[in-house]
Amino acid sequence: MNELAEQKAILRGHMREIRAEAAARDPDASLRLAERFPIKLFQRYGPVVSGYVAFNDELDPAPLLERLRGLGGQICLPRLEDNGAMSFRDAASGGLESGPFGLRQPSSRAEELRPSLVLAPLLAFDARGARLGYGKGYYDRAIAQLRLTGRVFYLGLAYAQQQADVVPADRSDIPLDWVETPLNSVPLFLGRAMAR
Repeated sequence: MNELAEQKAILRGHMREIRAEAAARDPDASLRLAERFPIKLFQRYGPVVSGYVAFNDELDPAPLLERLRGLGGQICLPRLEDNGAMSFRDAASGGLESGPFGLRQPSSRAEELRPSLVLAPLLAFDARGARLGYGKGYYDRAIAQLRLTGRVFYLGLAYAQQQADVVPADRSDIPLDWVETPLNSVPLFLGRAMAR
């Protein structure tokens, strides 16, 4: 294991505990997130929005996705394909099925969409926009691929306690444009996103 991978592994273990504690202390976090989400982001970067099905202690985006759907959003969810890529499939095109790592994901028969606003779960983030995920690189590769065909606003959803001083990252790690928590917005990376 190289030094960067080791640093990420150590931080992952620590942040899993922090996220679990934050989730246990705040059972209404997802509802507050939906209520205070800045609709200007949806108006500018929608209407096709990728969410996710919350896993373990991830901040649940379901109430927010329902609000965005009510505002005319077309909601899609990520699917991990057999070739190792992540696609985005219409959430209204049928039910969910079991995927890799115990995830729930759309069927391969669901319509594939191109989101312009991607909401992503995470373990940690920092003020530079570095995101710590689970180490497989699915979101990094998917965002890079989407940006070949147009702009995409990459937005992390997290508890405020998940902000770290520094998240180890290299060139393959795509930085977030914004982080939204149940307590506050972290638009520290907005200038970079607006330039796209």
